[in-house]
Amino acid sequence: MSARFSISDADFEQRFQDVLGQKRETDADVNDTVARILQDVKNRGDEAVIEYTNQFDRLDLKSGADLKVTSEEIKAAKAKCDEKTLSALSIAAERIKSYHEKQKPENLRYTDADGIELGYRWTAIEAVGLYVPGGLATYPSSVLMNAIPAKVAGATRLVMVVPTPDGTINPLVLAAADLCGVDEVYRIGGAQAVAALAYGTDTIAKVDKIVGPGNAFVATAKKQVFGTVGIDMIAGPSEILVVADNKNDPAWIAADLLSQAEHDPVAQSILITDDATYAEEVEKAVQHHLTTLPRTDIAGESWKNYGVIIVVDHMDQAPALVDRLAPEHLELCVDDPDLLSEKISHAGAIFLGRYTPEAIGDYIAGPNHVLPTARTARFSSGLSTLDFMKRSSLIKLDAEGLQKIGPPAVDLANSEGLGAHALSIAIRLNMPK
Repeated sequence: MSARFSISDADFEQRFQDVLGQKRETDADVNDTVARILQDVKNRGDEAVIEYTNQFDRLDLKSGADLKVTSEEIKAAKAKCDEKTLSALSIAAERIKSYHEKQKPENLRYTDADGIELGYRWTAIEAVGLYVPGGLATYPSSVLMNAIPAKVAGATRLVMVVPTPDGTINPLVLAAADLCGVDEVYRIGGAQAVAALAYGTDTIAKVDKIVGPGNAFVATAKKQVFGTVGIDMIAGPSEILVVADNKNDPAWIAADLLSQAEHDPVAQSILITDDATYAEEVEKAVQHHLTTLPRTDIAGESWKNYGVIIVVDHMDQAPALVDRLAPEHLELCVDDPDLLSEKISHAGAIFLGRYTPEAIGDYIAGPNHVLPTARTARFSSGLSTLDFMKRSSLIKLDAEGLQKIGPPAVDLANSEGLGAHALSIAIRLNMPK
């Protein structure tokens, strides 16, 4: 049974704080193990990657050449895919591409009041590594969400790593990689794959940024190689917050809550409503759905241990609670979702209205489904085209411009005791530093 309480309860604040502080995953102490794997791959390259891959994924790779998934294998994988599903992937890819193209920033160049030319220029991160979890229970939609923004940004090399335990891989993952124009695919995973991408081996040239989710070993490896390469984020278990009034079909809202609960036993689904009777109806609908879902064990455990229903006195109380929760996914199933959304500052993605289930954003709407979790939406955003670009500042002075702003710069340099800084400006102005 999920937790349920009302904003009018005497102990509401304590119970809400318990939700905010709830730890939904155990931090595996893998730092030392990961550090050893990273160093080993850094030192021995392909040899270490092959050893770890054979050990952990139960393969029998012999050389660096065996690491790469060939174009023939990708073609064969596509042939195994249902044509209707391939068509759906293609539709999703076009929509995702269209949305992310609109995020591409423009360069700027202008001359200010002192005659100084200033601006900035955006350029792409050239080589991007995409980590994709392996086995059959993998998500080709995530390949689209990670690869397409990189392509739109202008990345010239996309490298995908995906473990194939016992030689098993979802053929749709390879089909999605081919659809997105991924240049290289390697059958490796874990910390050793992150190391190969970050440091490079004889077979796998190093990349500039690594994106994509993984287990504790992958997440820890990404943390440890950050600085050598860029990373996207360290994502936690999925979460959804639904704000719904009693005009919604309870079965719809229950399905939305379970759409995230089925991801993981430690996923979290929260409902905020202004009708206690309606809250009971949604709870009953959740239990009904759980009798028919294919992942009912996972969804049921998530809902039992981490599901929450909060009853407010009126919807005006909802935005403050939403901002404190800062959810990954937020559905606003009310009469005027746009008005309510304007009162909310912290959410990874906002789904507006009764006919906008979160699941549509996971696949085909267009915006990215790689989103901040664990309340990090307070200070971070979902994956975007900008994550695969960087900005260079542009500054241009002539003699007159330097004469105008150089002297105060010399004063500031001297105040910091940086004589060479002061000299490099003063010498151009024929002034004492």
